[in-house]
Amino acid sequence: MTSMLYERMKVVTLMNPKYPNRGTSLINGEMSGIVNWNDIRYPQMYILFKKMRSNFWIPQRISMSGDLKNWSELTDSEQEAFLRLIGMLATLDSKQTRAALEFMRYITDPTYVPILSILAEQEATHNESYSYVLSSLVPLHVQSKAFNDAKVDPLVIKRNSRVDELYQSFIDKPTPQSFFEALIACVVLEGINFYSAFTFFYNLARNQKMLGTSTMINYIQRDEMQHTYTFTQLVRYLLEEMPELNTEKNVNFIYDTLQEATEMEIEWSQSVLGDVKGIDLVELEGYIKKLCNRRLRALGLGDLYKGVDNSMPWMIAFDDAASGETKTDTFEQKSRAYKKVDEDNDMDDL
Repeated sequence: MTSMLYERMKVVTLMNPKYPNRGTSLINGEMSGIVNWNDIRYPQMYILFKKMRSNFWIPQRISMSGDLKNWSELTDSEQEAFLRLIGMLATLDSKQTRAALEFMRYITDPTYVPILSILAEQEATHNESYSYVLSSLVPLHVQSKAFNDAKVDPLVIKRNSRVDELYQSFIDKPTPQSFFEALIACVVLEGINFYSAFTFFYNLARNQKMLGTSTMINYIQRDEMQHTYTFTQLVRYLLEEMPELNTEKNVNFIYDTLQEATEMEIEWSQSVLGDVKGIDLVELEGYIKKLCNRRLRALGLGDLYKGVDNSMPWMIAFDDAASGETKTDTFEQKSRAYKKVDEDNDMDDL
């Protein structure tokens, strides 16, 4: 049975009328290719699909005129961190768009095809938003430098390397085991790797700076929370359907991978945010560890870190805003709904 975990998975047939619409399993199963939302194996996935679809947003409908005025008021440390973090975020969303498309080639539960399609579109929108933000604030050569620097930044490469390796292993040899490991990498990317950047932008927002950017970051975080749920549920379903994967070795793999990611995120954040006023690095370390515990709980596992549940309490308001659990406007903007502006980055409002 163990050998099955290392056998190459079957690529999904586009349409196969002789198979059932609902599909027979997550991977290596049989499905017709037709999605009937009234006949699916995991009904909660329809709820997720509708939530993800309702989150549609367009970067250009968020005004950046206030951010342009704030930009010159930021300290050199804040501007440097801003550009480094935007570049780093682009490295995450770019690869995740492609990863989602790779997964779709092998998943034989029809509900995950539209879910991952929306996920890929949202990651593409996130990437577009980073370009939109920078084009609103700095000239083209500075924009290009921010994206190019992220490709060669040793710390970015170091913190991203494990996720990159696990994704590439799945692409090169798609087996149930490499699929499981790639899904854990997704939990790391979606559920841990974004968040030190989020704290930086929210720190600016709580000081009434860069509110347009922070609104976009809030939309991105809202998406990423649902992406994290998508992948933690996919892991749990996979382990239920393939108990051969539910081994002590794989449980240890989860703990080791998330612990390594947490340590890398702490190291990265200390490098980028060490000189930013308002960011307490001890608090931030606890917050990142708290996120790791949350992801482990979502996977049905116990905490790795103790005494971190109350870390960075000011982030609670922003986390709640992203998850839709609060009615208040964290950023104190009159409308968190889109304010439609020109295609030219709201230049007429400047």
